[in-house]
Amino acid sequence: MLYTGTDWNFSILWKCYDEIERIAEEELGLETYPNRIEIITSEQMLDVYTSHGMPVSYPHWSAGKRFVTHENAYKRGLMGLAYEVVINSSPCISYLMEENSATMQALVIAHAAFGHNHFFRTNRLFREWTDPTQILDYLEFARGYVARCEERYGIRAVERILDAAHALQGQGVNRHTGAKRIDLRAEAQRARERREYEHSQYNDLWRTIPTGLGAKGDEAADGPSQLGLPEENILYFLEKHAPKLETWEREIIRIVRLTAQYFYPQPQVKVMNEGCATWVHDFIMRRLHEKGLIDDSAMLEAIHSTTNVIMQPGFEQGGGPNFNPYALGLAMMSDIVRICTTPTEEDRRWFRDIAGNGDPVGTLKYGWADYRDESFIQQFLSPKVIRDLRLFRLTDDQAQPYLLVDAIHNEEGYHEIRRSVAASYDPGMLAEEIEIVGADLQGDRILKLEHRTRPGQLLQPTDARLTLAHLKDLWGYGVEMREIDSQTGRELGGYTLQ
Repeated sequence: MLYTGTDWNFSILWKCYDEIERIAEEELGLETYPNRIEIITSEQMLDVYTSHGMPVSYPHWSAGKRFVTHENAYKRGLMGLAYEVVINSSPCISYLMEENSATMQALVIAHAAFGHNHFFRTNRLFREWTDPTQILDYLEFARGYVARCEERYGIRAVERILDAAHALQGQGVNRHTGAKRIDLRAEAQRARERREYEHSQYNDLWRTIPTGLGAKGDEAADGPSQLGLPEENILYFLEKHAPKLETWEREIIRIVRLTAQYFYPQPQVKVMNEGCATWVHDFIMRRLHEKGLIDDSAMLEAIHSTTNVIMQPGFEQGGGPNFNPYALGLAMMSDIVRICTTPTEEDRRWFRDIAGNGDPVGTLKYGWADYRDESFIQQFLSPKVIRDLRLFRLTDDQAQPYLLVDAIHNEEGYHEIRRSVAASYDPGMLAEEIEIVGADLQGDRILKLEHRTRPGQLLQPTDARLTLAHLKDLWGYGVEMREIDSQTGRELGGYTLQ
């Protein structure tokens, strides 16, 4: 056996890792980045939470606020800590809690170092949008750059830019302009070259020369075509065109924008990513038990932990409007294995391409590689899973005094429920559709935006005004935003900050 009891040491971890790696590669054929496993304390885990799992990050007061919030909740027993945290980098870094038992260390190695790692490496969204070999170097550059700016310009000046950029980072990513992986190493190098050029061109005598009316070319109007409008990436537009920003301020906005872009794929594949990792660790732990490498008590501990993780509260129990991604993900992954190996007649009608194909692992790897949550659910959510999770659909017509159950467990209802569940993971629902549509740099310089609303969903007024205040601060002049009904084009309201 690899171990007995609950205690572990590094020798045991090495043996567990080697056996887990053998199963992951030889039986499942997983493709992974090199692994780096770090054992940390509970306090260090709280620190990891504040930086979204990254080992380095630029300084900002919000990180300390998150740390204190999580620490107080943890000490009062209002929250637990994750057994592990893993980040999309190469090498793939997995943080394991030193308080874990030997079984939990083996389970989270299988979960994070192989399940999540394989998903990060093979899923199309991550392949097309991120380069994990560069993110750690770029974050190191970002931390150093922000620290130097704080020393030169003051903490308050830097925080003003970071506060505003953080408030707008949800509108600081490219969504519809095609997948283009950012070269973070080249971005850092260009930043260094820009600083060196500015230093080489600076001469204090220039400030003594009177300013004139400007070149004749400056009088030309900056129309929408010259500014590239409409523009969905608000941070990009501010970085390039905000009239009053200093060069160092533009670079900080760029840092926030590129970091937000790097993490953009993750919320689109939450169900698949967690489902993949949970299915992988469950498979590996069962194989370790079948091979006699762990005993019955260890297997029961693994089953108990997995059961806790995949618990899905009923609609009457609260817990928020969304599915537990572990529960829905594992249910679908396990169901795909069943369909591929022992399909029913219903499965053959619904999944002609995979029912009874005898290749469950290959089918899963195909799904993990080529889908995101929305399309994966639309393609693979089966009537059996709908029945097992007891799903139905309610229609809430505000003109009526009642709720209508309009999709139940019949052929039509299964299709409608699957379509509704998939739509709830639509990437378009993750952020509001707001675009910059006008900015007359030679006139009043008011920045004009449009919010294309979903039916009946306007922005929350207080949040909208607070966020627009940050936008006005970066732009340096007035800001106007109209809310437009995306279906009729009718103006529903708006905000003006002068």
